[in-house]
Amino acid sequence: MGKMKIQFTKMTGAGNDFIVIDDRENKLKSPSRLAFKLCDRRWGIGADGLILLRNHPRAYYEMKYYNADGSYGGMCGNGGRCIAYYAILHKIAPPKHDFVSVNHIYKAESLGNNKIALLMKDPTRIKLKQKLFIPELNHHITYNFIDTGAPHVVIDINEFPMFTFENIEIEKIGRLIRFHKEFKPEGANVNIIERKGSRIHIRTYERGVEAETLACGTGSIAAGIVAHLLWGISSPVILIPKSKRTLQVSFTSNKGKISRIRLIGPAEVAFTGTMEV
Repeated sequence: MGKMKIQFTKMTGAGNDFIVIDDRENKLKSPSRLAFKLCDRRWGIGADGLILLRNHPRAYYEMKYYNADGSYGGMCGNGGRCIAYYAILHKIAPPKHDFVSVNHIYKAESLGNNKIALLMKDPTRIKLKQKLFIPELNHHITYNFIDTGAPHVVIDINEFPMFTFENIEIEKIGRLIRFHKEFKPEGANVNIIERKGSRIHIRTYERGVEAETLACGTGSIAAGIVAHLLWGISSPVILIPKSKRTLQVSFTSNKGKISRIRLIGPAEVAFTGTMEV
């Protein structure tokens, strides 16, 4: 097959960056290979992931998300906010609309000033105060696990007294936990959090990117819910990721059951272009 020119939009959601492509004509047949090529920060455009916008019979469009390593990423909160903003800008959908990702309907809404709110799935598999031994560090920790559309481990920085929040070796620690036998075969994203008053500072190691990212939407949701369940921080929870671009997580809590989760934050266009692939 010969080369094909594609138009793309580079977007960022609170520092989480994505390549968004309108693929409603379903021309891209090898999205995993394409993601691996385009997301490379040296030889491609560079991004945490690739998002394809495709037609769907039950919503305005479908979001297909691929990690930078080419693996299928499932749902991505910041990516969902970015594709919603893209669809609004290109008049594919109105300011308040729904779209499908991984067989679930998500509801997006523009709040103005580049802010997008996204109604997320209710969390599942919540496990608080679990014990884990990390043999490579000869160290025991207490962690929390929650699936917010992607599996997330949330750990208080106090579990690592040998580090501060600023100097923790997040990629080393994240990799050891992400590939730990406890979370096989799917692995888990790893979030280190620090409470400062009613705000939660968060650093995230993302599977599929296999590195620390500047922000993570589903990770921020996981951290916000854990902060509420463990420390009683009420909705909305304000989260400060590595990018310092604030995210807000609101939800309804009733006897430990969490529902009606909304992820709110900035979505912006970095640049647009054409690439031959």
